[in-house]
Amino acid sequence: MKTRSGRNLVFSVLCLGLLGAFSAAGSADAQVMDDVSFGTVTVDQLELRNNKSGSNTINWDIQGWYGGDRDKFWVKTEGESSTNSNKEGEAELQLLYSRMVAPFWDMQFGVRQDLKFGPGPNATRTYAVVGFQGLAPYWFEAEPALFISDKGNVAARFQGTYDLLFTQRLIAQGRFETMAATKADPEFNIGSGLNNVGVGLRLRYEISRQFAPYVGVSWKRSFGNTADLARAAGNNVDNTSVNVGIRMRF
Repeated sequence: MKTRSGRNLVFSVLCLGLLGAFSAAGSADAQVMDDVSFGTVTVDQLELRNNKSGSNTINWDIQGWYGGDRDKFWVKTEGESSTNSNKEGEAELQLLYSRMVAPFWDMQFGVRQDLKFGPGPNATRTYAVVGFQGLAPYWFEAEPALFISDKGNVAARFQGTYDLLFTQRLIAQGRFETMAATKADPEFNIGSGLNNVGVGLRLRYEISRQFAPYVGVSWKRSFGNTADLARAAGNNVDNTSVNVGIRMRF
């Protein structure tokens, strides 16, 4: 039953991405500027997390792209590293090509490399990636994606953010993410079915559009087989953290 529920969630995430992409579509003659190439890098999160369930961590979520309105090349990375002497953590790097399929929506293809590091031998995993990234109705930024690993595991992830402006400089960002997998990968603490759900709220003050310090709070919980793996390793299945960081754009 857990495997079936995981597969259902995978298909639900993909359907959500497709629906968002095509519901956002307007005229097929939408103006593009393929003759002009430019780029940007956004450090969405670079923060210290005071975790209730364990050691403090440095967390990051960074992405950048270069190209025109229709075609772009993306680099994305996210992860965490503990601040204690063990220096354990996880990191992810994605290299992607994207094609605009509708106004405000890109379809992305590429590869993802995961690294788990710390005491003992490091572990790596490579994935093929297909996903969407864009702006859903009501200005909700969404990133549904499907991953197929070199071990044959199929996983789906959905990330979404929403910015609420109190003033032109004081902005609250809500964030939601969830992940599911069809097979377990104990080396990366991934179980089959629904893996986890996380939510966060960060309040930033934009000193400029390029630099904004923020404070926030995050909560994440593991479910099903992933929670069982966490308990077997002596870890908690849920965590609440208070976060302090900066958001930058170049």
